[in-house]
Order: sequence, then C-alpha cells, then structure tokens
Amino acid sequence: MSDPSQDTSAPQAPSPPGTRSAGIKRFATARSRSLLGALFLMATSAIGPGFITQTATFTQQLGAAFAFGILVSVLIDLAVQMNVWRMITLTGKRASVLANDALPGSGYVLAVLIVLGGLVFNIGNTAGAGLGMNALFGIDPRLGGAISAAIAIAIFLAKRAGVLVDRVVIVAGLVMIVLTVTVMILSDPPVGDALRQTVLPDTVSFATITTIVGGTVGGYITYAGAHKLLDSGTAGPEHIAEVNRAAVSGIIVTGIMRYVLFLAILGVVASGVVLDVTGNPAGDAFGAAAGETGLRLFGAVFWIAAITSVIGAAYTSVSFLPVFSARITGRVADRWTVGFIVVSLAAYLSIGTPPATLLVFVGGLNGLILPIGLTLFMYIGWFRGSLLGTARYPRWLLVVGTLATVVTWYMAVNAVGPIFDLLSV
Repeated sequence: MSDPSQDTSAPQAPSPPGTRSAGIKRFATARSRSLLGALFLMATSAIGPGFITQTATFTQQLGAAFAFGILVSVLIDLAVQMNVWRMITLTGKRASVLANDALPGSGYVLAVLIVLGGLVFNIGNTAGAGLGMNALFGIDPRLGGAISAAIAIAIFLAKRAGVLVDRVVIVAGLVMIVLTVTVMILSDPPVGDALRQTVLPDTVSFATITTIVGGTVGGYITYAGAHKLLDSGTAGPEHIAEVNRAAVSGIIVTGIMRYVLFLAILGVVASGVVLDVTGNPAGDAFGAAAGETGLRLFGAVFWIAAITSVIGAAYTSVSFLPVFSARITGRVADRWTVGFIVVSLAAYLSIGTPPATLLVFVGGLNGLILPIGLTLFMYIGWFRGSLLGTARYPRWLLVVGTLATVVTWYMAVNAVGPIFDLLSV
C-alpha cells in the first residue's frame, strides 16, 4: 500500500522557517498516526470475527476456565510480537525477504503459507462481515459479505489508501471496545471465578489454546503491524523504542479487549443460557445480555471486527508477494489486494461450511502455521544475528521467543486432529 508520508517525488526548494516548522509538525502527526495505525491494525486483526466466535464457542464449552487460554494467548503474543516486530523493523525487510536472507528459499515457503492461511482467514472474515450485517439489518449473510467486501475494496482503491486504512482501523477499534464494554456491564459476569481460573483453570484444552492463539497471533496477524510500520518508513535501530512501545501497547489493548469480550459472554453462559455453537453463538450471547439492542450491538461489533480484519488480512497477505516479484508494490499491490478480497468473497459464497464453524477452524489452521514462522525468526536471532545490524540483540528476548516457539509447536502437534475435525461438524 502506498503511504503519503513516503512521498519522494520532486526535490523542493528551501522553505521559510515557518513552513519548515509546519512540515515537521505534519511529519510528526503522520508518524504518530502510522504507529497508531500499526497498533490498531494488529489489534483489530487479533480481535476479528474468528476470535469473537471462538470466544463464544469455547466459553460455552469451558466456562470460566477459558480465561486461562486467553492468558496464554496474551503471553505468547508478547513473545512473538516483540521479536518479530523488532527484527523486521531493525532490518527494514519484510518477513519473507528476511527469511530468504537467513535461509535461502525459506522466505518463499513462508510467503506461500501466510498467503494461503490469510486467504482461508479472509474467507472467514468475509463470512463474519455477513453475519454482522445480518444481525444489524436482517439481510442475508451472503449479501452482507458481498457489501462488506465492496467497502473494503473501495478503501484500497482510494487515492490515499494508506491514510484511510489508518483512520478506519483506529476509529473502528475504539468503537468496538466501547460497545463490548457496554455488553459486559449488562451481562454481570462472575468476575471472581474468572480471575481464579485465569491462573488455576479447572480444565485445559490444547486444541482450544492453539485455536485461540492462531486466531489472535497466528498466520498473517504476526506480521500485520510490522509490515505496516515498514510502509510508513519506521525502520532502523533508531526507531526500536517506539516500535517496542507500539507492540506492547497493541498487545495490552488486545488483551484487555479479549478479556472484556470473554467476561461479556461468560455472564450469559453462567446465567444458564445455552449458546448455539454451530449457528451464531456470539450473537446469542449479546442478545441474551441486552435483548434486541444487544443483538444490534453484536452486529456492530462483529461487522467492525470483520471489516477491519478483511483489510488487515488482505493487506498483510499481499505484503508477502513482493518476494516473488518486485513489481508488486504501491498501486500494483493495492490491485492485488483487491483481487485477494474478490477471491475470498467468491470462496465464501461457494462453500457450504457454516460461518461460525469456519471462523473457529481458520483460527486453528493459522495456529498450526504460527510455529513455522516463529522457528525461522528464532533461527535468525540465534544463528544469523549479523542480519540484524551491529546492535546487540537482547538475549532474554530470544529466550522468551524460543520458549513461545516450543510451546506453539507442542500445542500444534496435539491439536491438529481436533482442529481438522471441526470441518466435519
């Protein structure tokens, strides 16, 4: 995606001091917006319709014990994002290019996995957008998915697509948080039990944790914010402090949002309401908490989560394609992104899997892809440190990242069967 903050067209004559000050102020504003855009692109991608549906499904199955899964997902997020964002912005290279430099050919494999995983994810995101419009306006989910895809395409075809994406994801993310907090208050959840089981769960499910981790940091989500930062010119060791702040802030925002959403649904489940996990479990929960108004609130939250995730999945997946052809940049990349959205929509309209089941499955699939990319980045950190520049890379960060990699491999191996069993539901 082209970004206006990177305009290098024609040389300019020296500007008067006042003009120069105004230019510096505009640059600082653009940089702040880009950092917030990267933060919220990661956050809204991590709290997409898949995560919302997964939360409703697993809260129905596990009750307050699902809080432990959320805690594990946040800890893994921290380990993953702080390493990946740091390495990508240190080198100024996208993940696939950096992987190729470290281990020739591995970047192509990573790109194929991310693009395929992102496509499957985006089919689910499109389905989620359709469900959101169905809850909001009562229209057919397939028509809602088509309308939402058209809106996403219009955003990418806009002349200043980079600025528009930043603004859309920031405003949409804030609205989503406010609406979900409102439903949480109305549902009156058992907070004490939830806090206890956050650290001492009554039951642990590897398939559940793998699915929720995959839905929040798996596949393309790992790289969404970091690639957005590169497009805004935030690269090099001089920007590491602000990159770390953006990564940690994004994870804090997503962690709070995940827990608030979980509590909103837990309050409904704890009251004895049984959610239809093959239909629209999150919609059932919001409706039970606040009646017709709750259903409309769900529609708004779900649609916002879906449309921002459609944008994030399409943008990030296409950002891996330049490793195959240097021509896929700027407006050419925007056209590829439009094509990616169209293919996702066509696939959604042609498949028969219920949207809710699909949204749970895609999180699990990307949870299986996650450890592959992590392994490549840990290899770079431990054995190809020269690629990261002259600054010493924090050893503790590599240790934490390696532990997260081992955990995600263990969970993926144990969860692969149950995850693919979802498609037979």
